[in-house]
Amino acid sequence: MLYAQATAPAGELLTEDTIRETLHQGLDGKFTNARVLTLIPDHTRTLPLPMLFRLLVEVLHDTQQLDFMVALGTHPPLDEEALCRLVGITAEERYERYGHIGILNHAWNSEDALTSIGMITTDQIQEIAGAAWHPSLEGDVDVRINRLALEYDHILILGPSFPHEVVGISGGAKYLFPGISGPEMINKTHWLGALITTMKIIGNKYTPVRNMIHAAAALVPTPLTLTALVVEKGELSGVFIGDHITAFEAAADLSRQRHIVWVDEPYQRVLSWAQTRYDELWTGAKAMYKLEPVVADGGELIIYAPHLDTISFVHGKYIYEAGYHVIDYFLKQWDQYKHIPSGVLAHSTHVKGIGTFENGVETPRIQVALASKIPPEDCAKLNLGYYDPASIDLGEWQNGHKDWLFVPKAGETLYRVNS
Repeated sequence: MLYAQATAPAGELLTEDTIRETLHQGLDGKFTNARVLTLIPDHTRTLPLPMLFRLLVEVLHDTQQLDFMVALGTHPPLDEEALCRLVGITAEERYERYGHIGILNHAWNSEDALTSIGMITTDQIQEIAGAAWHPSLEGDVDVRINRLALEYDHILILGPSFPHEVVGISGGAKYLFPGISGPEMINKTHWLGALITTMKIIGNKYTPVRNMIHAAAALVPTPLTLTALVVEKGELSGVFIGDHITAFEAAADLSRQRHIVWVDEPYQRVLSWAQTRYDELWTGAKAMYKLEPVVADGGELIIYAPHLDTISFVHGKYIYEAGYHVIDYFLKQWDQYKHIPSGVLAHSTHVKGIGTFENGVETPRIQVALASKIPPEDCAKLNLGYYDPASIDLGEWQNGHKDWLFVPKAGETLYRVNS
């Protein structure tokens, strides 16, 4: 059920007073004398987190313990300066005014940080996957989570919902898996999403991946509450507080209304300008995922990211080994690539897009190129096209051709063709 909600009319945003009132209505007195762990996103998600951090500390003043954990998934951990910047406080405030508040990183690859809470069997995965089932999904999944999540009386999830390439619509229990989970769930869910393909999954509220995440969330013994957010122009247009399923559903419905742009015809060329909050292609490739559906067959999408100089801080070694390819490229050569984490292979196929691999010839539906600080020889090795960012005439793209599309601040709004 929903404990509280607020939605701004289309084209408007919620005021801070309305947000405060909604948080009070939904959370006042629910965690008195309890130990509460709040899960929050990192800098790759847009939301007014500094305001929300301050308001939550105010609203949850009667907790015995209130800590915040950045649900990093496999993103790199944040240093002290970045943690303070994320929640909008100074180093002095961190240890004085907010000295009683913990601000923590998740550590997905630390055995000491993780604990098992159960298993999802191959039979369960096959049932969840349905028509997307492939033998590469075989193997029971040890559902591991950050052990600190079991040391609190309650988990409060705070995060936005956007169209998402793996799960359909982000948010909700995704802050548990992959947010604070071990690599097993991360790899299995991302590979399931890759088998379905981004084109079929993105923007849909319920998907097999979402169902698998909810199956894992049912194993978490700590009670869960979700504060689900819908963000527009960097501010909130929706707040939904309740159990993690109901609040997610409400936010997902609003996200599908506010975060999808419909066009009448596909475009031959798309220039997708990745936001500077994406400091590696691992996240900056969202500029591809959100625009892939409106690129015409045989067309080209350019990820324009002149600030970007890194493929992945964590997974770069494997990505350079695998390159970027359509999914059949890996499935038909599985023995050659099965040693690479399937979450990395999933990222590879998401960036390359759908296509075929027949008789040793790879034919992607569209061409994907990078205009960034990644050098041309690296792009060639990665099986991506290359543009010198200085060669891109933004004025030409803005004034445009009828079959060209220019999208600034790409990465969170999904584009789809009406048909």
